[in-house]
Amino acid sequence: KMDFLGLRTLSIIRDTIDLVKKTRGIEVNIDDIPLDDKETYELFARGQTTAVFQFESAPMKEYLKKLHPESIKDLAAMNALYRPGPMENINSFINRKFGREKITYLHPSLESILKETYGIIVYQEQVIQIANKVAGMSLAEADILRRAMGKKDAAAMQEQREKFVKGAVQNNIDEKIAKEIFDLIDKFASYGFNKSHAVAYSIVAYQTAYLKAHFLPEFLAANLTNEFGNPDKVTILLDDCRKLKVKVRPPDVNKPSAYFNVEDGEIIFGMSAIKNVGVNAVEEIIRARNELGRDFTSIYDLCCNVDTRVVNKRVLEGLVLAGAFDSVSGSRAQNFAAIESALEFGNKYQSDKKKMANSLFGDATEEMEIPHPQLPDVPPWDDKTKLAKEREVLGLYLSDHPLSRYESEYRSFATVHLGEPETFKDGELVRAVGVITSMRTKIDKSGRQMAFFNLDDFTGSCECLMFSKVFAECSKYIYEESTVLVKGKVESSGDAIKLHVEEAFSLADAKKNLTKKLCIELVSNKNDVEDVVKLKNTFENYDGNIPVVVVVRQNGTRRNFFTDYKISLKDELIKEVSDIIGDENIFYLTQ
Repeated sequence: KMDFLGLRTLSIIRDTIDLVKKTRGIEVNIDDIPLDDKETYELFARGQTTAVFQFESAPMKEYLKKLHPESIKDLAAMNALYRPGPMENINSFINRKFGREKITYLHPSLESILKETYGIIVYQEQVIQIANKVAGMSLAEADILRRAMGKKDAAAMQEQREKFVKGAVQNNIDEKIAKEIFDLIDKFASYGFNKSHAVAYSIVAYQTAYLKAHFLPEFLAANLTNEFGNPDKVTILLDDCRKLKVKVRPPDVNKPSAYFNVEDGEIIFGMSAIKNVGVNAVEEIIRARNELGRDFTSIYDLCCNVDTRVVNKRVLEGLVLAGAFDSVSGSRAQNFAAIESALEFGNKYQSDKKKMANSLFGDATEEMEIPHPQLPDVPPWDDKTKLAKEREVLGLYLSDHPLSRYESEYRSFATVHLGEPETFKDGELVRAVGVITSMRTKIDKSGRQMAFFNLDDFTGSCECLMFSKVFAECSKYIYEESTVLVKGKVESSGDAIKLHVEEAFSLADAKKNLTKKLCIELVSNKNDVEDVVKLKNTFENYDGNIPVVVVVRQNGTRRNFFTDYKISLKDELIKEVSDIIGDENIFYLTQ
């Protein structure tokens, strides 16, 4: 039996290899990579498997951190176990691997079959082997047994049970144990996974992880190119770039690329992913810049050199809002206001140049020196407006995120990440921290306003519903571009996740209302005595009633120290502490 599957992952592998050759001059033959690469298995063990085929989900990442896979066999077993039914055996599998749980077999004859999976039935092939070895069935008969188990046909199952037990007894196995073995394989056969599939999937997963471990920017760029039509996936990938400290440059008309590219270890955003900007427009900008032989100096300069039928008003609007003109003169607000006049000026410039070329003494290759108009005198957009407009054309935040200045609050208060719906449980009460990207209100049956809004965090977005009673109390926090903490119940319907919001706070109020202790983390070989002295002085200057807890990290261990300091959570204190140890080492404890 052979299954042929078309996988986008194979395109991503190919695109990564092409990028590596282009950026590093290295030829990678994916079929020749070592299957025992230390860095690749360390990547799995850290759970850094975003975009790694079949190992991407948040629960899977947590299991990988516990499993510390060391071979394709480990990956294949985890791939097979991470499914409804077998999933209940994952913790036992991990504990048995590390000797924390005893491995037992119902009969010694099972050991040779189940040894590699620590006594747990994981694969369909193991069911067939057991029937063959224990009950003396032929492999064809054993497969009929497996299929009968999967169909749950009571009459067929009774017939197979009698046949299995009879065969086992003839092989000198006690009848009671034979029945127990049959019940064991009956339990797992209905959802046991095919080992050949699990191994094939795991080899492809290993290949993607190998590329991520050794060629990180190229791997992430290839994924972004293949996913740019899906803003939710792109958001997850950009969050991975942020976590792994891979810089993503905004699109740039002076470094035009239709697709995501890599330069000096940094990813250049693919311009064709911008709303209303297609591949043809980007190729026209590339052509014009190559012919010009220099960078564009302004939006007027660009319009003088491109075909404005291709790079038209809608294209220019998308480029400006996405930040693609940030490398030329003027602010985004100025360049946006200049679009129509720039197109008009560019068309006249090209028309005059054409007339001159057709004249008796004209030179078609000569660049006319006509002064460009001044950019409109308009005030620059504030950061919130700039990011909102960026999101309008990209479907996500790129140059920054409204939550960036609230990372400590996000890490401390959010109990869910909005881009990981597989971690949500129906009916669960959760806290989410994010920015409201769109909202609408509706009049309910009682004539009062209720609200529907989308909440975005670093990982993705979620639809939220707020009934009229809650909206009447919290409406001052619920508006577009507001950064909020919401508390509510999860409603799961298939793949769709919705939050029924019961409370909402500004992040300033959340910090004040939820924080029971301030926790700071120090690294023993990084933070010196001087840092500790500075922290003590800071705490002494902000006396209050919030206890301070210090966590010291050393060689993979963490030690908690409860101090005598009690502080007030003023913004000035948090800024001083952040300046000493970094925002990433500040946590607000809620209990």
